[in-house]
Amino acid sequence: MELDDAYDNLGHIPGAMEYIAKWEDSAAAFREQAQFSGQSQLDQSYGPTPRQSYDVFFPERPAVGLCIFVHGGYWRRFDRRVFSHVAAGPIAQGWVTALPSYDLCPNVRISEITRQISAMIHVAAEQFAGPIALAGHSAGGHLVARMLDPGSLAEDVATRLRSVTAISPVSDLRPLLRTSMNEDFRLTQDEAASESPVLMSKRRNVPVRVWVGADERPAFLDQARWLSEAWTCPLRIAGGKHHLDVIDAMIDPESQMIADILGQGVSR
Repeated sequence: MELDDAYDNLGHIPGAMEYIAKWEDSAAAFREQAQFSGQSQLDQSYGPTPRQSYDVFFPERPAVGLCIFVHGGYWRRFDRRVFSHVAAGPIAQGWVTALPSYDLCPNVRISEITRQISAMIHVAAEQFAGPIALAGHSAGGHLVARMLDPGSLAEDVATRLRSVTAISPVSDLRPLLRTSMNEDFRLTQDEAASESPVLMSKRRNVPVRVWVGADERPAFLDQARWLSEAWTCPLRIAGGKHHLDVIDAMIDPESQMIADILGQGVSR
């Protein structure tokens, strides 16, 4: 369809599938080490289906708070086990880090995935104390941004939010109506609008940062800019990074991305 090429990330990244295989290897090695050191709790349930589960990784010292990372994949692919290694940065800074999976399109609609992520955050918030930092990549960037809708989180959980970081997010879903992917999404015009963070008439007053790789598709540079402009929040453009390797900075506990995710230097 008209915008298929514009929103085709993997087709424009040389060696994309090899890069994803590298993620899987790094994630498996990270989980193995965390299990060996007793720094993980895997396969924690937050809902009735098998994919409504999450993994937790713990810092070596007393926890500062809870960081939740939501994976991407156009709401149609991947799960938390592909991304375990991105917990390295937050846990090195002393944050318990949780990564959920969720049911995928076309088995569920995007609005149901939004509801599932909200449910996961509530379950994890009951388990772990302290401030909560949300981060998500691509479709996950959309999902964490949606959590700032005043109706998405209960007040006692929402007041604990320290920061939200949307990495290469899909912030306006309406262009996806003009892609063949919508055969799986089944978006209507009304649902695309109601699920678009850029169109949220109200949002919670929580510090937000938007990241995107400088070498991403123009459509994703636009999506990041639209959210930054709509919400009047900083836009970070990572030089030399594409849609996949933009999240590599999460592994480095001293990176600017980790500082943004953990809300370092921001106040409520």
